[in-house]
Amino acid sequence: MAIDKSRMKCNKPQRTPDGPKKFVVKACKNGKEKIIRFGDPEMRIKKSNPERRKSFRARHKCDTAKDKFTARYWSCKKW
Repeated sequence: MAIDKSRMKCNKPQRTPDGPKKFVVKACKNGKEKIIRFGDPEMRIKKSNPERRKSFRARHKCDTAKDKFTARYWSCKKW
């Protein structure tokens, strides 16, 4: 099943129906659109554990993730 970019809402991550990544989002900014896929489908997100959340955010430098057109931004936003 292919992703229909025209039917997706801007900046709303959703699960990927099938494919190599866990999530997909249509990133929109200043009239531009881009499909971003992110997340390992085999890993579980354990953001309720404060130690894991702190480690993930430090490892990915989430404090400096500002560009909506990167997988890093959306991955950090999920955490």
